[in-house]
Amino acid sequence: MLRSRIASTLARSAAAGPSAAPALAVPRLARSVQTTADSSSLIDHGDEHVKVKLHEEYFKAHRCEPPALELEVPKQQLVDIYREMVQMRRMEMAADQLYKAKLIRGFCHLAIGQEAVSVGMHNAIKPDDKIITAYRCHPFAVLRGGTIKGVLAELLGRVDGMSHGKGGSMHIFTPTFFGGNGIVGAQVPLGAGIAFAQQYLGQDNEHATFAMYGDGASNQGQVFEAYNMAKLWNLPCVFVCENNLYGMGTSAARSSSNTEYFKRGDLIPGIQVNGMDVLAVMQAVKYAKDWTTSGKGPLLLEMVTYRYGGHSMSDPGTTYRTREEIQHMRSSNDPITGLKNHLLEWNVIPEADLKKIDKDARAEVEKAVEEAK
Repeated sequence: MLRSRIASTLARSAAAGPSAAPALAVPRLARSVQTTADSSSLIDHGDEHVKVKLHEEYFKAHRCEPPALELEVPKQQLVDIYREMVQMRRMEMAADQLYKAKLIRGFCHLAIGQEAVSVGMHNAIKPDDKIITAYRCHPFAVLRGGTIKGVLAELLGRVDGMSHGKGGSMHIFTPTFFGGNGIVGAQVPLGAGIAFAQQYLGQDNEHATFAMYGDGASNQGQVFEAYNMAKLWNLPCVFVCENNLYGMGTSAARSSSNTEYFKRGDLIPGIQVNGMDVLAVMQAVKYAKDWTTSGKGPLLLEMVTYRYGGHSMSDPGTTYRTREEIQHMRSSNDPITGLKNHLLEWNVIPEADLKKIDKDARAEVEKAVEEAK
């Protein structure tokens, strides 16, 4: 299955040493993220919707049924999703450049390569649903009510920043986004607490909380304590493990005896998701919200994804994995390129319009950079 193939690949790579190429070149995510559907299975409903059939290996379930593989997505939403992913990547690339120019200092964790998770989640839930995550948080801050300028200004320490320049990269908030948290794993019990508040206020049949953490934080004791309380009290909490395969510089296979993170909730059902595919993420998150707001209690999602850069700006990201692995993931598993190819294949939007979206996103971010300085 998906996760076991990744684990075995990384384990063989680790045994051979950090400079050796992985046995299968790179960890594979299902077939390829380039295809969220087979062309023959697509049915175009006029000018409004596209019917998509996801690959059968994109979900793996534990103690529950997997999400449906078929979904119907409005064409305009597909375009909006593409635009948001491009904007988030441009923003993170700008932050990278500002950091290297020594205009941003201190901690800075970028999400380049992981755009499908943030954008897919945002498009699957409602404005009043809550999200709390760790320090790789910039895209969520924008998508959940912030602005690109506000994030960049915060990174630059300006008063126009979303936390008035006092929070920095790891502490950015909106009314429905509870950070941005700097202590590894500490946000998970806070997320369970937010879900408890929703239940206490009688909102648990309508709204959910998504408590996010990485594979590196998954071994924290407080994560398991939050699991227990959420299950004991049947809280509307979706635990989301954003598994980018490396906790700082340590591969999952070297740090965790059980690398199937979606099975770690004991009595809490779980689903493993191809987190490099934005439509798979969106479908899984919709399923998870429906599950937990229908009185079934918490659910655990594992988003298998990949970061192109290092853990943080101080990490080159090439001492514990090969450059060939990174390049292969960029060339064959990129979430933005994958969706772009489908938008063209499904005749959703002309290529010229896609280029304009890219151009506009670059201009928007460049303007935000100048205004944030």
